Amino acid sequence: MRLHRPEYSLRFHRFACLTFALIYLAACGPTVQRPAGPAGDYSDATDLFAKGKISRAIQFSEGLANASPPNPYTDRARVLRVVIFSGQIKSYKELAEAYSAGWEKTKDPNFRSQFGAQRQNNLQYGVEAALNLNQVAGQLTKGGTLPADLALEVPYPAAEGPTVIVQLNRVKDGGGIAAGDQDAAAMDAERKGIDDALGEIVGGGRATARNALKSGPVKLDSYKFAIFLVKQLQNGAGMFDKKHLHDPEKYRRLYGEANEAAKAALAALGDKPDKEKAKEVKKLQDEIKVSLKSA
Repeated sequence: MRLHRPEYSLRFHRFACLTFALIYLAACGPTVQRPAGPAGDYSDATDLFAKGKISRAIQFSEGLANASPPNPYTDRARVLRVVIFSGQIKSYKELAEAYSAGWEKTKDPNFRSQFGAQRQNNLQYGVEAALNLNQVAGQLTKGGTLPADLALEVPYPAAEGPTVIVQLNRVKDGGGIAAGDQDAAAMDAERKGIDDALGEIVGGGRATARNALKSGPVKLDSYKFAIFLVKQLQNGAGMFDKKHLHDPEKYRRLYGEANEAAKAALAALGDKPDKEKAKEVKKLQDEIKVSLKSA
């Protein structure tokens, strides 16, 4: 018969007590305090943005962006919303145009019905994003200039979007895709649009943006950011042209704000502007005038 070893039992008992004590102390140790007020709201918004929960990031940043008087996080929230809405416009336009192409090409009446509904839905989502971008751009360019020391202070999204949305290739050829693939295409398009917007706002593409944001906030050049705003507003205005949802009033509204952003770009150049940059703004202003005449 095997004899019981009391010394082993005692050692095990002491080890168990020590382990329990360490766990208890860890649980009772100091906790990391969540920032309060606007800092906490902005922290939540950027955390949701990084996780790809874009609609929630929009909700958490709304109060900050519309704060009156502004607080230290107001401009940060507005820059975040510019990225989100710019990316959404890109994604909804790509989706709408793919389903439109599929609608024209397919000979299957069921696919035609699905594609028509998807096109209309994405156009409506794009309209909302375009009007939201118009609002935040107006907040940033109020007074004809941009706020000083603007920065992009967000983490790069954890799940990067694809460079090509493969599900839409079949749609463009007139082939049907399952409901799950439609949802996946919508998610991929939003991620792709936002990642591309981050690449454009930082300059140099996605990889540059990803590496830059790892190091912390990215200070934005006022001139380059104003030019970025002009181009995104032009893209947003496209949601209201004759090819999409023909709405001349909203079309003119976005192009009017694009012109204000162009003025802010000139203001950022100062009293002795760089000739090439001034020429770039003049070209954009001429494009805006032509577009307004065609509304």
